Amino acid sequence: MDKFVPTKAKPFLTIILWVLIGFLGYQTYMSIYEPIQFNKTKQKRYAKVIKSLIDIRDSQLAHKTVTGKFSKDFDGLVKFLDTAKFTITQRRDSSVLDVEQTKRYGVDMFKDIVIIDTLGYASVKDSLFKNSDRYKTMMNVPVGEPGAKFKMDAGFVEQNDLNIPVFEASVKKDVILFDQNKDLLVQENQVISVDGVNGDALKVGSMEEVKTIGNWPKTYGSNE
Repeated sequence: MDKFVPTKAKPFLTIILWVLIGFLGYQTYMSIYEPIQFNKTKQKRYAKVIKSLIDIRDSQLAHKTVTGKFSKDFDGLVKFLDTAKFTITQRRDSSVLDVEQTKRYGVDMFKDIVIIDTLGYASVKDSLFKNSDRYKTMMNVPVGEPGAKFKMDAGFVEQNDLNIPVFEASVKKDVILFDQNKDLLVQENQVISVDGVNGDALKVGSMEEVKTIGNWPKTYGSNE
C-alpha cells in the first residue's frame, strides 16, 4: 500500500481510517446498548401503567358489585367512587319449621335456611384507596406521551342467553414508548411471548369475552 499512497497523503488516510474504525465501533456499541436501555425504560413504564390499570379494574369491579354493571366512562366511575358504599353483611345458618312437611308427617319438621344480616355500610373509595385520591387521576396515562389518557368502554356480552357485563381499559405501547427508538418499538408491538406483553397495547378486561384479567405477565405483578 505504501507504493501507491503518496507520503504526504498518509497522515490524512490514517485519520480517515481511525474515524471509520471509531464510527463502526460506535455503531456496534449502540446496537447492543440501545436495546438494553429500551428494555429498562419499557419495564419501568409498563410497571407504572399496570398500577393504574389495576386501580381501574378494582374500581370497575366495585362498580359492578354495587350497581350490577361496569361504568362506560371515567367521569361516571369517579362520581361513583366519591359517593358509593359497600353493604356489609353477615351470613348465618338457621332452621325454621317446614309447614308442609309437618302437615304431611304429623310431627314437627324443620328445614335449613341462610339468613343474611346487614351490619352496616363502608365507603367504596376508602375501602379501595384509603387516604389516597389517585382515583381522581386514574384516567391519565402516568408515563409516556404527555396528556395521554386510557381508553375505556363497557357493555354486555351475550353468553348462554344471558347479557353479562364486560369492560376494557387500554393504552397503546406507541403512547407509552412514544419517545423511544422506532425500530425497537415496532418489534415491541409484535411481541408474542410468555414473558412479555403480547400485542400493541397494555389492557385489562375485554369487550369481546367475559374476563377482567390484564394482558401482562405475572413478572409485573398479579394480572387477576
